[in-house]
Amino acid sequence: MASELELEMQAIDRSLLECSAEEIAGKWLQATDLTREVYQHLAHYVPKIYCRSPNPCPQKEDMVAQHVLLAPMEWYLCGEDSEFGFPKLQQANKPSHLCGRVFKVGEPTYSCRDCAVDPTCVLCMDCFLGSIHRDHRYRMTTSGGGGFCDCGDTEAWKEGPYCQKHELNTPEIEEEEDPLVHLSEDVIARSYNIFTIMFQYAVEILTWEKESELPADLEMVEKSDTYYCMLFNDEVHTYEQVIYTLQKAVNCTQKEAIGFATTVDRDGRRSVRCGDFQYCEQAKSIIVRNTSSRQTKPLKVQVMHSSLVAHQSFGLKVLSWLGSVIGYSDGLRRILCQVGLQEGPDGENSSLVDRLMLSDSKLWKGARSVYHQLFMSSLLMDLKYKKLFAVRFAKNYERLQSDYVTDDHDREFSIADLSVQIFTVPSLARMLITEENLMTIIIKTFMDHLRHRDTQGRFQFERYTALQAFKFRRVQSLILDLKYVLISKPTEWSDDLREKFLEGFDAFLELLKCMQGMDPITRQVGQHIEMEPEWEAAFTLQMKLTHVISMMQDWCALDEKVLIEAYKKCLTVLMQCHGGFTDGEQPITLSICGHSVETIRYCVSQEKVSIHLPVSRLLAGLHVLLSKSEVAYKFPELLPLSELSPPMLIEHPLRCLVLCAQVHAGMWRRNGFSLVNQIYYYHNVKCRREMFDKDIVMLQTGVSMMDPNHFLMIMLSRFELYQIFSTPDYGKRFSSEITHKDVVQQNNTLIEEMLYLIIMLVGERFSPGVGQVNATDDIKREIIHQLSIKPMAHSELVKSLPEDENKETGMESVIEAVAHFKKPGLTGRGMYELKPECAKEFNLYFYHFSRAEQSKAEEAQRKLKRQNREDTALPPPVLPPFCPLFASLVNILQSDVMLCIMRTILQWAVEHNGYAWSESMLQRVLHLIGMALQEEKQHLENVTEEHVVTFTFTQKISKPGEAPNNSPSILAMLETLQNAPYLEVHKDMIRWILKTFNAIKKLRESSSPSPVAETEGTIMEESSRDKDKAERKRKAEIARLRREKIMAQMSEMQRHFIDENKELFQQTLELDASASAVLDNSPVVSDKTLTALGPAQTQVPEQRQFVTCILCQEEQEVKVESKAMVLAAFVQRSTVLSKDRSKFIQDPEKYDPLFMHPDLSCGTHTGSCGHIMHAHCWQRYFDSVQAKEQRRQQRLRLHTSYDVENGEFLCPLCECLSNTVIPLLLPPRKIFNRLNFSDQPNLTQWIRTISQQIKALQALGKEEGTPHTTSSKNSENMDEFQLPEGFRPDFRPKNPYSESIKEMLKTFGTATYKVGLKLHPNEEDPRVPVMCWGSCAYTIQSLERILSDEDKPLFGPLPCRLDDCLRSLTRFAAAHWTVASLSVVQGHFCKLFASLVPDDNHGDLPCILDIDMFHLLVGLVLAFPALQCQDFSGTSLGTGDLHIFRLVTMAHIIQLLLTSCTEENGMDEESPAGEEESAVLALYKTLQQCTGSALKEVPPGWHLWRNVRAGILPFLKCSALFFHYLNGVPSPPEMQVSGASHFEHLCNYLSLPSNLVSLFQENNEITKSLIESWCHNIEVKRYLEGERDAISYPRESNKLIDLPEDYSSLINQASNFSCPKSGGDKSRAPTLCLVCGTLLCSQSYCCQTELEGEDVGACTAHTYSCGSGVGIFLRVRECQVLFLAGKTKGCFYSPPYLDDYGETDQGLRRGNPLHLCQERFKKIQKLWQQHSVTEEIGHAQEANQTLVGIDWQHL
Repeated sequence: MASELELEMQAIDRSLLECSAEEIAGKWLQATDLTREVYQHLAHYVPKIYCRSPNPCPQKEDMVAQHVLLAPMEWYLCGEDSEFGFPKLQQANKPSHLCGRVFKVGEPTYSCRDCAVDPTCVLCMDCFLGSIHRDHRYRMTTSGGGGFCDCGDTEAWKEGPYCQKHELNTPEIEEEEDPLVHLSEDVIARSYNIFTIMFQYAVEILTWEKESELPADLEMVEKSDTYYCMLFNDEVHTYEQVIYTLQKAVNCTQKEAIGFATTVDRDGRRSVRCGDFQYCEQAKSIIVRNTSSRQTKPLKVQVMHSSLVAHQSFGLKVLSWLGSVIGYSDGLRRILCQVGLQEGPDGENSSLVDRLMLSDSKLWKGARSVYHQLFMSSLLMDLKYKKLFAVRFAKNYERLQSDYVTDDHDREFSIADLSVQIFTVPSLARMLITEENLMTIIIKTFMDHLRHRDTQGRFQFERYTALQAFKFRRVQSLILDLKYVLISKPTEWSDDLREKFLEGFDAFLELLKCMQGMDPITRQVGQHIEMEPEWEAAFTLQMKLTHVISMMQDWCALDEKVLIEAYKKCLTVLMQCHGGFTDGEQPITLSICGHSVETIRYCVSQEKVSIHLPVSRLLAGLHVLLSKSEVAYKFPELLPLSELSPPMLIEHPLRCLVLCAQVHAGMWRRNGFSLVNQIYYYHNVKCRREMFDKDIVMLQTGVSMMDPNHFLMIMLSRFELYQIFSTPDYGKRFSSEITHKDVVQQNNTLIEEMLYLIIMLVGERFSPGVGQVNATDDIKREIIHQLSIKPMAHSELVKSLPEDENKETGMESVIEAVAHFKKPGLTGRGMYELKPECAKEFNLYFYHFSRAEQSKAEEAQRKLKRQNREDTALPPPVLPPFCPLFASLVNILQSDVMLCIMRTILQWAVEHNGYAWSESMLQRVLHLIGMALQEEKQHLENVTEEHVVTFTFTQKISKPGEAPNNSPSILAMLETLQNAPYLEVHKDMIRWILKTFNAIKKLRESSSPSPVAETEGTIMEESSRDKDKAERKRKAEIARLRREKIMAQMSEMQRHFIDENKELFQQTLELDASASAVLDNSPVVSDKTLTALGPAQTQVPEQRQFVTCILCQEEQEVKVESKAMVLAAFVQRSTVLSKDRSKFIQDPEKYDPLFMHPDLSCGTHTGSCGHIMHAHCWQRYFDSVQAKEQRRQQRLRLHTSYDVENGEFLCPLCECLSNTVIPLLLPPRKIFNRLNFSDQPNLTQWIRTISQQIKALQALGKEEGTPHTTSSKNSENMDEFQLPEGFRPDFRPKNPYSESIKEMLKTFGTATYKVGLKLHPNEEDPRVPVMCWGSCAYTIQSLERILSDEDKPLFGPLPCRLDDCLRSLTRFAAAHWTVASLSVVQGHFCKLFASLVPDDNHGDLPCILDIDMFHLLVGLVLAFPALQCQDFSGTSLGTGDLHIFRLVTMAHIIQLLLTSCTEENGMDEESPAGEEESAVLALYKTLQQCTGSALKEVPPGWHLWRNVRAGILPFLKCSALFFHYLNGVPSPPEMQVSGASHFEHLCNYLSLPSNLVSLFQENNEITKSLIESWCHNIEVKRYLEGERDAISYPRESNKLIDLPEDYSSLINQASNFSCPKSGGDKSRAPTLCLVCGTLLCSQSYCCQTELEGEDVGACTAHTYSCGSGVGIFLRVRECQVLFLAGKTKGCFYSPPYLDDYGETDQGLRRGNPLHLCQERFKKIQKLWQQHSVTEEIGHAQEANQTLVGIDWQHL
């Protein structure tokens, strides 16, 4: 099949390849009708090149197209071969000073927060690194694709518009020169022709509507009957739906369907079937039928003729070709722009650019992105045509937006998205506003899309379904465009601009008018609301408009004329909205204290009320601007201030605030959550600026213009509290009638809320224009109040502050002044703490506190004051003065009605039993009195000579009440309350008030001679009372401090305990926790040297070991014959020590693990949490876990964090992931050791004996294998073969262990085998013991590596879980042979032994270079008892250990000498040759003889000795650990502290001579032959001749890869990474493996592979090849670390990158520059080296159930 296809392609190629570009171009140059000629050429060749086969091969098609179709055009254009023509053009061209690089998806973009005109101005990485902005405060984000780099655009940057690269290209002469001057006339004419034809062709063919015919001039003579069934992308159907449908419709495999779906999603369309019309039609109908439902329209499918598809493919090619051609010359770019924008024959909207734009929503995704790219590289890069294009765009704006709203593709694939490129350019935006009236167009378009109105003409939204939300999101993009237009403020105004801006402002007011009063609500009485009303849409709209409203005000503020006009317009609209203000509501008169006022009867709790009042709020904003810009004082005659009716202005905002108070008082409970949410957002930081804050300002405006008494009465009436305060003794009557408790509670809350509102009206003067402050004071105050709740991280603070349209909060400029920064540790984040001197600015009734925040802040501040031994009063802070326009506001504090309210509440407090009142009510009154006193004090201190202070609050509170009932003065009541026992909390505050009162009195006396002698007496006795009280207080304080100190000590001890015993509290494998020294329970041994092995082994008296089962709490001694006790353990495959990750076991069934290669490519690691259980308790527990799992599977199909089918469970105590158990044993060697009664043989004799025993065994094995033919033969054999003395091969030792221990030995052995080889468990398999020994060796090696890397001593304090694990593991491995078949273990021993001492039976053993010596040692030592148990000649087990150990050590020394590289460093280090040096030289020379002088020249002795010492150290350390745990000999104290390399101590402990080479000299007679046998191996020869390589020693430690310091270089690296499978497509979730540094395309269908019969994502597949199932990845786009283990386990971990504020930024949402934190990266590395990744995942998944539901295998 393939060959036919190839032949066909070749055949086609021949006819096509004969085309000569030069000839065709020559023909075209002569042609009279060029268009016809070119079209004929295309009509003939395009269908021959494109769409020849069902599966497109784009590379091939493009190559042929380049040769046959594009080359002639290039030739025609240049007049010569384009290889010479284009470079010439490029040379003549002046390079552009604009960068214009179009961003790919996921590429990093940088914006400078100091210099960018707005946040959409971005740089690509290259320009950024070469610009001045890299030292500024920048933001880093990843692009969604489609924007371009603004380097070189002077309008985008306040400073530094050019990077170093583009600076060179800036024109010296400023005025714009015509780029065409660099081109010759011919070229201009020719390029004009060819561009016109080709652009025309591309536009025509791409916007062609018919499916089966072509434009007339492209029709072919003979038409084939091939059609394509073309499937188009939409954003409604999911990947899964498409894949499923395609499998049904075109009978393809799932893999193919996934391929189709991926391409459709990427390019926007893909042919899914090719054939005759009928065949394709059938597939189409199936697809349509399968994907249509009531809610969604079906997938779009078309059956298209193959020639049409061919032409469309070439049309796209043409557009990208045009884009690349104009890159050679600005002149060509300008010609293309001219061609594109030229009006066609049909007048309006007929230019090519218009035609493409207007059919945007009909094109598929791929076509869109191609022509958008072309527009960006042509129209937007040419400043002259950018303007013309902007005008076309604005003229068509309405149509483009309507197309976009009905289209279902995302914004970035719509032409409407180009608005961000046009509207954000300040000069273009200005021009479009004045010439095209852009503001009005945008707002009108927006209003047209929101057609639903109620009877009053206000917006009305349908239920907010998903579809509604989708449509609404589309419409909101218009608001974004409006924001772009307004984002850069004009510096000078022309009359045109004023006029058009005000016209736009009118349109905007129309929009706000439709929002004024929308979503009105009425209180539910009786029963709960049935259907929650729709509220989200209105708030979404409000949120989106917030910035636009603020920016409108900013624009108005810039020009006085505009401001006055806008103010008038806004007022007029507000009057219209309030047209029906008094209709139908009766007027009533209110009077208190001799003041009376007319108002209307209106109850918030009964009538309709709305939270949306944008028009009044805009007016409030403008009113503040009048004050701030002083227009109000300069031109009062131009302003309609006299027409303002304050009661009308305050009415609606007041209702809104009353609504909040009533909701808080619980009167609107039956209105459900929608109302609670609305109130929440009304105060929320996202909305409050243009909602709540402006309502407060509006009330302040009203109060400053009316009599405060009148205002207070209207307010009482709206709060429905008028009765209480206007009727004397109302409260008494009220509480005497037994009223509903709720009503009393409600009224109390309302009174509190009203007082709070008054505090806000007087105290909130930090908006510039209300008080005499600037913007930074406002931010400072916000920050102070946020930090007075608690210290906060930078990101929390930013979230709690309002952002402006540039996403700035202004925090950085002031934060230093008010707070200290505390850096983070290994976890957690950096925190800001409030500076103590700022505490005096704390206002308890700060208006942006929520209730919860207020109480937290109050508590925190009081606590602080107690710590500083101050009294706990929180007096109101000193406030800045009001601006003149608002100055009369303070009089509300001394108005009669206010005093009456205060007096009434104080009266209630004095007679506290008769009334229903609350302490917080009193607290607020005290705060108000404090505010008034502070105000008066300020007035007095700042008074000038001739002014009289009109603020006389102190005098008013000293007077008693009016006649009939002669109530005492406010002052007198305060003095009474000071001693009230039920007001302990408020005493400090009252005392502060009285103190301040006296200070003011003194001030008054010093300034005015008239004495006020009224309260002298009381003050006197006051002071004596105070003294007693102070004394009492001091004592109480001392007692309290003592208490606190004791408590602190206790908690410190507690913390200390937890720190000391981290192991118990948090099962993490921290080697630092000095939990238990290794020697904690070993008996004291006398000071003689300790020896770990051999006949001279130090004898340790046996300790009895008692342990407690964590499940049944029963204590038991560990004995040989008792029931088994086990440790929970986790066995896993590991490549942490691997030197060659590419190796993996091909066929596990046949693999023989007996010898471990020194590259340790894959080992088996065992870890344990150290918790002990009875074997039978564990069995019961595990059975119950299994049963539970089966039940759970029937109920829900979720994974748990452990996989029961693989034998996993969580440790019952610490929930640590485990998959088997290790039995606890006594030292097994003591049990097997028999008395030794003969002299122990030396090495040579011992080797001979063992060789004989092995021979005997092999002979017996053979004999058993041969059938008994003749008895004579047999006896002859036996005669020849003498059994060595004392050797009884028929002897079978008795197993000393109890049944349950044997059972557990088998269990753990099988588990190690199962995990290590990934096979089904099989107890009988001969490889089981080998795997057990291997796991023991590997675990010890990995521990030794960790200790060396951290420079910890070998026998320093280890965490007890690690110590227990190694002890149990070693003892288990030593005892396991008792449950294995004796002959199998003997066989393993023979084979292992033969690798060192060759015999005739084993030929194919690995050479000495390919054996890891420590694994070999462990195998030999642990298999040896199987041989020794049959030896009754008296040689002890210890002797055997010693000789095995020395033999392996010698082999290792030879291994080191063979592989030691002779680097020529410092040959001058000639040290006097000691005995070691000369010995090692002699040995090296022997080696040279054995290898036939293949070894290099002889290096100096000191050099060799140094190499040997360094190389053998890890081996010795591992051996010391191994024998320590095996024989239980305590470690020498010198090795328990870190220090020098302990080489001598190690040798003594291991009973080696410290001159290791002397081993060879002692056993001279045998070593020579051994060395020869080792060196004669063929592999050794190959190595020495350089034909292969070997591992060199000491092996380097594996570390995770080096990460760059700056995160953006990672992002850049990832953005250049394209998915390896789908040709050159950008990967959506590039993920970096931290172990080997590979970049993977994660989380996408394209890179899924099959693993053990399941589809898995790239990361999961990679973990199996790189980490044998465990992986650590960094997801680059999200800045998240990902841990994976197996297919079902994974978790996210905090990344090692922090910003300057000590915070991680997962998801890169904040965009602060990120830098590598070495400590955190080391922590991740440590988790990996300690094999704790799986455990970490287990803990994370247990703690966070959402992690369990993620399909980790697809990542």
